[in-house]
Amino acid sequence: MGAAISCHALESLQERTNLSVRQGMGAAMELRDWYRVRFSDSGIHLEVSPPDRPAWRADILWSDIVRVCFKAEGGLPSDGWYIFARHRPESYAIPVEADGGETLLDELLKRKLWNAELAIRAASAIDELFCWPPVE
Repeated sequence: MGAAISCHALESLQERTNLSVRQGMGAAMELRDWYRVRFSDSGIHLEVSPPDRPAWRADILWSDIVRVCFKAEGGLPSDGWYIFARHRPESYAIPVEADGGETLLDELLKRKLWNAELAIRAASAIDELFCWPPVE
């Protein structure tokens, strides 16, 4: 089963994962304080507790991942990963700025779910989308 990439979903990463969110008496809460990414032998575990929104959790099995995309933003918005899985039509958006988000690349490379040459190209890109396997 292929994973369709929703333009709306890709454009809304910045909206859903601002670098900081105002909370309570004006104190800023960093994204890494409320978006956590953990890894196990079986998959990716997301634990998300955004201020003023319902908390949610998700487990993504490595074996269920059908496509991975990386959106290089450049500037203030956080770069982000989009993980497409068999069991869900939309992607999981994982910002690099999340707690554990910077480790995702290594985990994807280790499991051959991302391409090393593509990682090099994406590292220096600004406002560009990269997907593996490539979108045809």
